[in-house]
Amino acid sequence: MDAIAKLDAERNVSFARVKSTPQSGHRDRFLMRLSPILLIPIIVVPFFLTSCGNDKSAKAAAPQAMPVQVKTAALQKVDETTEYVASLKSRDSAVVMPQVEGIITHIFVHSGDRVTGGAPLMQIDPAKQQATVKSQEDARNAQLAQVKWAQQNFDRISGLAAAGVVSKQDLDQARATLDQAQAQLHSLDAQVNEQQVQLHYFQVVAPRSGIVGDVPVRVGDRVVTTTQLTTVDRPGSLEAYIYVPIEKSTQLKMNLPVQIVDGSGNTLASSHITFISPQVDNSTQTVLAKAEIPNSNDALRNAQFIRARIIWGIDDKPVVPVIAVSRIGGLYFVFVAEPDQKGGYVVHQKPLQIGQIVSNDYVVLDGIKPGDKVIVTGTQFLIDGMPVIPQESSS
Repeated sequence: MDAIAKLDAERNVSFARVKSTPQSGHRDRFLMRLSPILLIPIIVVPFFLTSCGNDKSAKAAAPQAMPVQVKTAALQKVDETTEYVASLKSRDSAVVMPQVEGIITHIFVHSGDRVTGGAPLMQIDPAKQQATVKSQEDARNAQLAQVKWAQQNFDRISGLAAAGVVSKQDLDQARATLDQAQAQLHSLDAQVNEQQVQLHYFQVVAPRSGIVGDVPVRVGDRVVTTTQLTTVDRPGSLEAYIYVPIEKSTQLKMNLPVQIVDGSGNTLASSHITFISPQVDNSTQTVLAKAEIPNSNDALRNAQFIRARIIWGIDDKPVVPVIAVSRIGGLYFVFVAEPDQKGGYVVHQKPLQIGQIVSNDYVVLDGIKPGDKVIVTGTQFLIDGMPVIPQESSS
């Protein structure tokens, strides 16, 4: 209102100045019409400046702190473990190979059949060996007749020698002939037995009770003593062959706990180290360790590749919830609420080195310490340095 009164006063002065001019009447009427228009910018400009000042003040105001759920990192006893790819081998598996060469004429079993020890598995053509045995037996029979003649001759000469009809030299010669014939008979007996045993090998039998494995040969195949015919596995314990890198071999010791786990980390069987090789594998630079694996429910198979987890010891490590961890470019990060100088909290993103998963938490090897407030909700909206209001999560 003061500004309007001042304008009216200035307008009256202007009117007084123009009264002396010839056209004062026309100008007076013109200024009366123009005065309302001149008032508008005088009123609007201060209002516009005031509005701009309020906008700048609003933009300069500090951002509001965002409430977030946090979980305080705490120490937890966790197993220090390392997982390796291992292979299973049956401690009760027999590889069946022939002890003779020949053509397979019959296969008595199929893969998966259960057999008892001594049950026939395959037959190798025995015709040639049977002929050899027959020849040896005939030679033995001929020698047996020779022994009988030598015995009769010795008995006759012994009677004549007692009567003094023949000399002692003839008696000694008859005894030598008998001994030689008997020795030859014993030799032939041994050869016959050998050939009969060899004939027995032409029928391949199960070395033990168990389950027949794969049968890669067929009737008509010629086999030699290095040909694998099949396997016979007895259900029961297996043995895990674990190849540990030489860098970790110094930590190997007998009776270290070993767990066999599936792809999800679930434990299938538990055992301990029962053997440590004294030598290093030259091709892989690893040390072989073995562990007996019980397999009463037949959940594992011979020659199966599995994941073996060696437990080196127990240590106290901080853990963080899985949902709080972000992965960017192959690296792991978490947001941590840390106190600022004003008594509040701000967000800081920290890189992590994580270990195994225990329940729903990651084991942290490096990156945070116990007591850090790890943010578990709304991490996708957070920016490093942003103020937050941490609220302890109950889950």
